[in-house]
Amino acid sequence: MDESNNTRRPRSAPVAAPPARVGVPPLPTWLVPRPRLTERLSRGVLRPVTALVGPVGAGKSALAVEWAHTGSAPGPVAWVTCDGPEERADVFWTRVPAALREAGVDLPWLAGGPSAPWTGGPAGDRGEGLDPSSAAAGRPLLVAAIADAIAAREEPVVLVLDDFQPETGSPVARTTAYLLRHAAPALRLVVLARRDPPLHLHRLRLSGELTELRTADLAFDDRETAALLAQHGIVLPRQVAGTLRRRTDGWAAGLRLAAMSMAEHPHPERFVARFAGDDEAVVSYLVEEVLDGRSPAVRNLLLATSVLDHVNAELATELAGAEAGAHFAALAEQNTFLQHVGNGWYRFHRMFADVLRVRLRHEAPDLVPLLHRRAAGWLGEHGLLDEAVRHALAADDGDCLGRLVVRHLAIGRVLALSEGRLPDELTRLTPAAPQNRSGQPPAPETALVAAAAALRRGERPACAQALEYSDRLLDAVPRQDAGRIARCRLSHAVVRMVMDRDRDPRAAGEAAAAAEDLFAQVPADLLADRPELRALALCVRGRAELRTGALKAAESSLTAGLRATGAAGDGTLRRDCLVELALLEVIRGRFRAADELAGQARRPPLPGCAPGNSSLATLHLVRAWVAAAGSQPDRARNELGDARAALRIAPDPFVAWLGSLADRLLGAAESGTPPAAGLAGTVPGAAGWLAEDLRRSVGQAWAAAAGAMRAGALRSPRAGVLLSGVPSQGRGDGRPPVAPLSAREHDVLRRLAEMMTTQEIAAELYLSVNTVKTHLKSVYRKLAVSRRSAAVRRARELELL
Repeated sequence: MDESNNTRRPRSAPVAAPPARVGVPPLPTWLVPRPRLTERLSRGVLRPVTALVGPVGAGKSALAVEWAHTGSAPGPVAWVTCDGPEERADVFWTRVPAALREAGVDLPWLAGGPSAPWTGGPAGDRGEGLDPSSAAAGRPLLVAAIADAIAAREEPVVLVLDDFQPETGSPVARTTAYLLRHAAPALRLVVLARRDPPLHLHRLRLSGELTELRTADLAFDDRETAALLAQHGIVLPRQVAGTLRRRTDGWAAGLRLAAMSMAEHPHPERFVARFAGDDEAVVSYLVEEVLDGRSPAVRNLLLATSVLDHVNAELATELAGAEAGAHFAALAEQNTFLQHVGNGWYRFHRMFADVLRVRLRHEAPDLVPLLHRRAAGWLGEHGLLDEAVRHALAADDGDCLGRLVVRHLAIGRVLALSEGRLPDELTRLTPAAPQNRSGQPPAPETALVAAAAALRRGERPACAQALEYSDRLLDAVPRQDAGRIARCRLSHAVVRMVMDRDRDPRAAGEAAAAAEDLFAQVPADLLADRPELRALALCVRGRAELRTGALKAAESSLTAGLRATGAAGDGTLRRDCLVELALLEVIRGRFRAADELAGQARRPPLPGCAPGNSSLATLHLVRAWVAAAGSQPDRARNELGDARAALRIAPDPFVAWLGSLADRLLGAAESGTPPAAGLAGTVPGAAGWLAEDLRRSVGQAWAAAAGAMRAGALRSPRAGVLLSGVPSQGRGDGRPPVAPLSAREHDVLRRLAEMMTTQEIAAELYLSVNTVKTHLKSVYRKLAVSRRSAAVRRARELELL
């Protein structure tokens, strides 16, 4: 008998006593206002389902409470606080109607009587899809009645389910899905959960009926972080507060734990600098809330994979073993501090990862290097070199690191030849010791990477020593391992090219030739991913050819190298190719083209020449010759002085000899003696190594500069000086071009002189036909001509060809 109304309760009725945990919680005094998110919630409840999914302490409940108290809901708000995974269906379906009644939703049959749904009226036939054999026999009829009552309303009802975590297929999950389906369109469901609720979210997402706020959305921003700290009387500079927010990934609980610990700290800024997942309060909170209570297999999975920045199912199995790895899918679905980043990859929340790593070091310190080695091996096999190298470094395994770098032909990245550089920790590697930790000789790859690291630090003797050691180690590699040997030989040649290109161009050229022979012995697809290697070989070869007098070959190599640097993304190599091409134009006496190329080499975003780089002396020398030919002796003297200073750090005999010629040229002009038209003799010491063809070309450059200087001396300072070469007897009217030709216009003009058609020029220069026509029009205008033949004739008169 019901003591309140003396009527008998039907047998199948659920417990009628009003359950606890219903009704909107009061607004906490410590709550940080988050209007940017409450506005999203207000828009979200205009759709059938809004899901707030995030880990423990993410601020889901606080946000929903704040929103409920804004009064912006489209109708009454019924709030049910669930028991998480332990929620029982019979308890849940007493709380839901009680929460609806608490919110003012009229359910007249709730007290029982002849019209009650569980007495078997029309509503009792609406139990399709429900489980009549569940714990409370009348629950299907009750759920159908609630759905009928809500669906009949004109005003929407918002039902908030806090900590809603039923298992897929459980009675609570199935009956809630039924309620959502049959109470439409008036029901607006807001679910707060640590993992995706089993409510067919994919279907709702596709139909546009779902609003989602996930871990990244719930993260505090800098303004909210400052407000939370202010609640604890803490005021930090914006930059420091931002550091704390980034260190916690904006995790609400982590920020509040930090604020509570910081409140009594005498130096809050120092606290922030040290605050991480090893903080005692954070460790205790997360171990209690997340780690404790896990099965041994899941706990092993969490700890083993904590060494990773990103993890997927296969990598998790590699590290934790098949038994533990089998739990990965369930772990990812639970979304406990494991955030999906796309394509089957996940990452741990930063502070949770820190906590796991602390526990791993505490419980199994000897396991940490082994896990890093396993990770490096798996990541390397799957082409994820950067992460693999970081794990090899963390494992302190030189052989693993060397094999990774050489197998992937990434030695150029150690040497900073491309934009995608490997970790700077590599530069701290020292030349390989005679034995590794196992007592065995190290792998040749280890010595090669140590050589590259030493060279990156500027330690040339250590680099040479490591290269020699790698040669001895490589002799012990079985001959049948041809692929490994080819990769090692190619990496050796790359290091030699970089080591010798500034001080010994001939040796560097030999290394470039060896590298080009080895290109055919490594996988083509792998080589295509390392364009910096071809770019380096072409640049080094062109530099060596230039200094031996093979000017046409040098132009071809350097131009090809310039194109290759675009694919490699290496600004340093691109700058060096431009500087060498500028030097080539100086040798040919084409000072205008040299000036344009030198200008391109100095133009951002290309990097500047650091002291010790041979290109710095070459660049100053080019600018000195251009200034001398332009009758600017003061500027030429300054540039020569800078070139000499650079040469003291990075000697280059050829550049030094050209500098001496420029000095003689300027000396003659400054003494009032017109420079001789031809190159009289050579600078002492040059005859023994300077190729005859190169001496002849340099003599022509001398004549061009001398002629320009004589012409400049006869002109008004305002008239300007022709930089393209010496005036000739057959010039005609002697008029200079209207404006300097660009480097590309020079390219087009040279091919025009070779009788190439417009289409052939376009194909040769990788340009469109229209672009070539545009360059031709500009050339005609600057040379004051209207035909091809006239342009070529005029260019020869001006010594542009």
